[in-house]
Amino acid sequence: MKAYPASPRPAFCPAHPGALLRKVIAATGKSKVEIAKLLGISRQQLYDILQERAGVTAATAVRLGKPLGIGAEFWARLQVQHDTWLAERDIDTSAIPTIRAA
Repeated sequence: MKAYPASPRPAFCPAHPGALLRKVIAATGKSKVEIAKLLGISRQQLYDILQERAGVTAATAVRLGKPLGIGAEFWARLQVQHDTWLAERDIDTSAIPTIRAA
């Protein structure tokens, strides 16, 4: 069986979705309160994402995708990339064996 090495992860942490969302919201000219109402989420939930204290859930990604015209998958992918990069540095996998096909 041919081995396919994992793609190397970047040396820098991928941006949290909140970092991009701050710029997108600023470009709309709408207030954060207006955006939270449009999305159907609490103002606090939006603030937590914008301040990178909370992640973008699948449900929030769907809500962001429609009015901003970017798509749910984009927001979800940003969050997964950010979380995976952090997890790869926090979790010691050295004791977990690699399973090979028989």
